[in-house]
Amino acid sequence: MARLYLIRHGKPAAVWGGDDDDPGLDETGQAQARAARDWLMALPAADRPTKVVSSPLRRCRETADPTAAALGVAVEIDARVGEIPTPAALAADERGPWLRTSFAGTWAEIEGDLDYDAWRAEITASLAARGHTAVFSHYVATNAVVSQLLGDPKVLAFRPDHASITVLETDGATLSLVEMGREATTGVL
Repeated sequence: MARLYLIRHGKPAAVWGGDDDDPGLDETGQAQARAARDWLMALPAADRPTKVVSSPLRRCRETADPTAAALGVAVEIDARVGEIPTPAALAADERGPWLRTSFAGTWAEIEGDLDYDAWRAEITASLAARGHTAVFSHYVATNAVVSQLLGDPKVLAFRPDHASITVLETDGATLSLVEMGREATTGVL
């Protein structure tokens, strides 16, 4: 079994629902990105990632960059590990309320033009096909994977903190949860 690391992005310079829909990291987030790199690089060689994958969003790419530089690899961008897709008919100022309502329910109850159970299964399958990889993603995408692996229908299976590292294992076809990452002690995002 190969280890796989699912890392939530570091603290962004702007909060969700703000004016900047693709913020980078603030100073704390940059420090968190370096701490994630240090944790990953301190792993035994057999468990250390050899590839780095990131959501297309800037906060994830910036969190991934220090690890990729330390490993001497390029960051592979994969939209499948990106943010939860927002329904097409939703206005920008409606995303926050939609997310809050979604967080309170189950994957099957999320309102929108997408099958969110299928979305989380797709993320999980994409990760199962990878090994020895550090994947930099998001709060909801991490919950999609963890809830799928736990068989939990709730959208929020846990509250991963910024730069939290969830450890997974894969044989190339199946994915299993080894350890959930550090949980946030305050607000959701």
